[in-house]
Amino acid sequence: MYFTWLDNNSWLLEISNQRILLDPWLVGPLVFGNLPWLIKGKHSSPRSIPENIDLILLSQGLEDHAHPETLKQLDQSIPVVGSPNAAKVVQELGYTQVTALEHGKTYTLANQLEIKAVPGAPIGPTLVENGYLLKELASDRTLYYEPHGFHSPELKAVAPIDVVIAPLVDLTLPLVGSIIRGTETALKLVEWVKPQVVLPTAAGGDVKFEGLLTSFISEVGSVEDFRSMLARHNLSTRVLNPRPGQRFEVLPQES
Repeated sequence: MYFTWLDNNSWLLEISNQRILLDPWLVGPLVFGNLPWLIKGKHSSPRSIPENIDLILLSQGLEDHAHPETLKQLDQSIPVVGSPNAAKVVQELGYTQVTALEHGKTYTLANQLEIKAVPGAPIGPTLVENGYLLKELASDRTLYYEPHGFHSPELKAVAPIDVVIAPLVDLTLPLVGSIIRGTETALKLVEWVKPQVVLPTAAGGDVKFEGLLTSFISEVGSVEDFRSMLARHNLSTRVLNPRPGQRFEVLPQES
């Protein structure tokens, strides 16, 4: 398995000879609801769009996961798998091979990789977006991704999971509470699924935010704090801290 963190929630996954672009925000600013005065994100340095993408995988329909400007730059014939909310976004942008994956459903890529949707982050009172469990069919190695720290207890039934991509810090807003849940939820996830490796997502990197909300967002925790927490709980999971744009390999040990 090869991974390249592209900042924020964006990843290039190279698994089972397939190149998967996950929740890409690569070009232009990140703006929610066309309200740049409220919050606006910018990359400190340009991000190039990876070539030879076999699949675009989207966990949510919000702009930081299904970024319209980035999706407009990508080849719209690339297959897309996404939450039903994300599927609507790419269909409106003209993508021609779109699979809306509901919780519990699976999609098989090139007869080599199984992608299963699991419950992820709640958006509003009725909508629950997706997390994903990816399994290499040849090796049975597994990867789990959920970018907001809302981890379904049903994951305990598929433990152990080899590699986890999840937030390790908390981002909170007054009156709203946690918009990203790391720390305690990530610890619970490690206790549930006993991963060999955890990769942090959703915070840090070469991104700058501006706007009214930035002065109210509080960040709690760090990679080092989480490593210390694992040590206190006698958990042997390794926590990597990738640099944006750096391609690296993860080789889970045979169980």
